[in-house]
Amino acid sequence: MAGLINNLLILLLVFQNTCLGFKNPLSVFKRYKDTTRSLSSECLGNNRPVISLGLTDFALDIRMPGVTPKQSDTYLCMSLRLPVDEEAYVVDFRPQASMDTVHHMLLFGCNVPSSTENYWDCDEGICTDKSNILYAWARNAPPTRLPKGVGFKVGGETGSKYFVLQVHYGDVSAFRDKHKDCSGVTLHLTHQRQPLIAGMYLMMSVNTVIPPGEKVVDADIACHYQKYPMHLFAYRVHTHRLGKVVSGYRVRNGQWTLIGRQSPQLPQAFYPVEHPVDISFGDTLAARCVFTGEGRTTETHIGGTASDEMCNFYIMYYMEAKHAVSYMTCTQNINPDMFRNIPQEANIPIPVKSDMIMMTHGHHHEDFHIEEAVDWPGVNLKLGQVSGLALDPKNNLVIFHRGDHVWDRNSFDSSFVYQQRGLGPIEQNTILVIDPSNAEVLDSTGKNLFYLPHGLSIDKDGNYWVTDVALHQVFKLGVHDKEPLLILGRSLQPGSDKNHFCQPTDVAVDPVTGNIYVSDGYCNSRIVVFSPNGMFIMQWGEETSVGKAKPGQFRIPHSLTLVPEFGQLCVADRENGRIQCFRSETGEFTREIKHKLFGRELFAVSYIPGGLLFAVNGMPYPGDIEPVQGFMMNFSTGEIMDTFIPVRKNFEMPHDVVASEDKTVYVGDVHAKTVWKFTSTEKMEHRSVKKAGIEVQEIKAETVIEAKLKNKPVSTESPKKWEKHHMVEQASPGISFVLITTLLIIPIVVLLAIAVFIRWRKTRVYGADADHKLESSSGRILGRLQGKGSGGLNLGNFFASHKSYSRKGFDRLSTEGSDQEKDEDDGTDSEEEYSAPPPPPVSSSS
Repeated sequence: MAGLINNLLILLLVFQNTCLGFKNPLSVFKRYKDTTRSLSSECLGNNRPVISLGLTDFALDIRMPGVTPKQSDTYLCMSLRLPVDEEAYVVDFRPQASMDTVHHMLLFGCNVPSSTENYWDCDEGICTDKSNILYAWARNAPPTRLPKGVGFKVGGETGSKYFVLQVHYGDVSAFRDKHKDCSGVTLHLTHQRQPLIAGMYLMMSVNTVIPPGEKVVDADIACHYQKYPMHLFAYRVHTHRLGKVVSGYRVRNGQWTLIGRQSPQLPQAFYPVEHPVDISFGDTLAARCVFTGEGRTTETHIGGTASDEMCNFYIMYYMEAKHAVSYMTCTQNINPDMFRNIPQEANIPIPVKSDMIMMTHGHHHEDFHIEEAVDWPGVNLKLGQVSGLALDPKNNLVIFHRGDHVWDRNSFDSSFVYQQRGLGPIEQNTILVIDPSNAEVLDSTGKNLFYLPHGLSIDKDGNYWVTDVALHQVFKLGVHDKEPLLILGRSLQPGSDKNHFCQPTDVAVDPVTGNIYVSDGYCNSRIVVFSPNGMFIMQWGEETSVGKAKPGQFRIPHSLTLVPEFGQLCVADRENGRIQCFRSETGEFTREIKHKLFGRELFAVSYIPGGLLFAVNGMPYPGDIEPVQGFMMNFSTGEIMDTFIPVRKNFEMPHDVVASEDKTVYVGDVHAKTVWKFTSTEKMEHRSVKKAGIEVQEIKAETVIEAKLKNKPVSTESPKKWEKHHMVEQASPGISFVLITTLLIIPIVVLLAIAVFIRWRKTRVYGADADHKLESSSGRILGRLQGKGSGGLNLGNFFASHKSYSRKGFDRLSTEGSDQEKDEDDGTDSEEEYSAPPPPPVSSSS
């Protein structure tokens, strides 16, 4: 019996230590002594700074511990020790702050914070050793995501052991009720080695003076680059209120290449570098901030308060690991004369509407999704083929449809001449004004004017601009006028000169200049620009060549939307399955937005102030898997933020999309002859202690009905994982005791059964000598576990041989003292569904 007990004790010891070796992944954070932290009871968020995201990944929640700043322009700091010794990589940053409360945040890495208190006044310093900027945030900037395979390296033998968060509270009027603030940032880290190491390059003016009343003041920065090649992938601009535009460039052999250009009054996010830019030894990095002193009565200097100014251009880059440098700065202007040749765009302020600025006070774009308004009766309207949608100045929905006419394979000959004139013009009213709330028809017009309606736009004065692909013309119509106010093109005559169109698809009118933009079309591949009175100004674009479509090439420019805040015109390049954007004044290509989820066709695009872009794609070709759906995108980054489909009926060929500033979206389908209304619904309910304060303290997820929304954009996968694990962590205390107890009892019972069986077997085999042999065997096992001459169990050498624990910290970054601021055939005869698989010489209709 003594032998049985001895065996059980040994097996329990082995099991106990084995369990210790296979703890919850959080057990690897052995240096983080406390599993919870003390936050103010008013901070209702997660009180666990370390959140497991699986076997190799974890999140680190770095928050102010419930602070109440006493005066404006207060800088408060707090530190959090890196909870691991081995290497890790930061691959994502998620800000947890609102500009209603916080002016800006900076995240540093260092070895020795300036204080050991929960938080302290940053005037005492940030770190006593060299510190490095890892992240910067201001003006409700969205999360920053690094490219795949790129990460900020932390941990290691030579670097920092602490994160230090600095928060600048500019205006403390939001704290009149003495509520507590828990602003901060959540990091996503992984132990998986990243092949490319990220770093930060900061260009900063330190001696700029802005005279009072001066209309334009330039702050220029330039430095030679004398290190190994680096590849730029994101940039961020920062000034205070007087900044109008900040631009950064690479200068090589006298050629200026744009890195990034942005208004500092927009959300100060890290925006992606639109075209790959590499920096090599001998290049020059240059930046310019444009300020105005208008409205000031005294000189404005570079400084740390909200009434001072700053001129900062941040660049995120990556380098090969063996040459990686984590942080670099430039505060000089090594060649003032070179700025005589800076591109003119650097001197042109980017206009920012007041509603754009107010937008940054609201929820993040990611905090809502789009779903069908299932009680909206407009889906049952009796319509012809719906070709165009728009919103009038009163926010009423306007529908352009084809009545009893259809576009089929008999509509045109090989020269694109309309063949069904004998039908006469459409006898029904083709333009319907719809009440957006109850779908009541408020007004109608367009009878006996059109043969095959297509595109619709409404200018700031409420005039209708429409295209007719049969007539090859563009019309301007007053709301109550029976005759067109302006006609562009020659009736029923296709052509490609400045007086003719060939099946023009859409039209857009600039609200400032009144210039008219026409996408032309099915048999031309161009954008044509006219003055407000219809005089030809210019055109750009060409047919897509064989192979990959190049910038400025089109295969049916199908839909237009203006982006006034950025001075751009975006085009749904239908058969190339992409969005192309151009400077509206010059036609210069600026960017392409293309995603695999678009499939081969992208039909329509619509922009709303506040930086959101909406689009709809076409039915998949046989063998393709991308579904027909709507998309919501961040205009600045091009990222898909949401996708949506209807509940009632199905998308067949969604032909146009239009959205209002309150994020109500309408989609018209040319095959289903239907219009759907979609509305934005909060993804999360943010509950804040103070209405005017930060809105990140408690997050309560709502149920999302999958039938209403297919919200699976790849780019948002990580944040969803964080939210899921965040909720799991909050729920775990209630179940952990039961779970652990169950997991411990089951193996003990199994071991006990095994021990009894072994005892029985050995008694049969060895008889009376069994106890002696068991004691001898157990002594050898115990001796191995104890090691040399020990009096207790020691598994140190065992685990050391299986785990590569190393005493490592940050890769050193450095710091700066400023800116601590096809559809299947549905039986219709519509030619629009007969788009042949690319590349067709000329695709048929739409």
